[in-house]
Amino acid sequence: MRFYDVNSGSISIDGKNITSLTRESLRSAFTMVLQDTWLFHGTILENIAYGRPGATREEIIAAAKAAKIHSFISHLPQGYDTVLKDNAINISKGQKQLLTIARAMLSDSRMLILDEATSNVDTRTEQRISEAMQNLMRGRTCFVIAHRLSTIRNADTILVIADGDVVEQGTHEELMRKRGRYHELYISQFESFGTEDNE
Repeated sequence: MRFYDVNSGSISIDGKNITSLTRESLRSAFTMVLQDTWLFHGTILENIAYGRPGATREEIIAAAKAAKIHSFISHLPQGYDTVLKDNAINISKGQKQLLTIARAMLSDSRMLILDEATSNVDTRTEQRISEAMQNLMRGRTCFVIAHRLSTIRNADTILVIADGDVVEQGTHEELMRKRGRYHELYISQFESFGTEDNE
C-alpha cells in the first residue's frame, strides 16, 4: 500500500508498477481487516457504511447478512440504528470483528489484507466467523497474515517467515510433506484439538 517503498525489486498490480500509481488510487483498491477492530461512536449502520459512503440501507443489510451478523443486529432493540458506545464496548469481540467484516464486504475492493483478523477471538468464536471470512475472501486477491494456521490452510501460496526471512514457501500440502517449520507449527496448534494432520 506504499506506506514504505521497496529498497530493491518492484511490486506490480495487473502488470503496472505500483510506483506509477497514486497512493490514493492504490489504497482504494485494498480493504483491510485488522487484529484490533476499529469502530466509532455512532450507529451500527453508520459503522458498516464507513466502508462505502453513500451505500443504501439495503446494501448495508446485504453486507451484514454476508458477514453473518444480520441476525444479531436484528435482535437488538434499535436494530441497525443501535448506537455503539466508544470503541463498541457494549458488544463482544467476535461481534466487533463481524461488523468490520461487514464493512469490508460493503467496500467490495479487489484486494484484501487480513492482518491477524481472528487473533483477538477465542477458538470457538473463530470457527463461528470463519464462514464470513470465506465469503469475504471469495473472488479477491487476499494477503493473510496469521499465526492461527486454520486461517491460511486453503491459500494458494503460504510464506513461512522466521526472524524476518522467508524460510519456506508452498501450499499447505507441500509444506506438510516437507516436515519443516510449517509442519511443526501446524501440528503444535492442532494436536490438542484432536485434528492432527499426518500428511
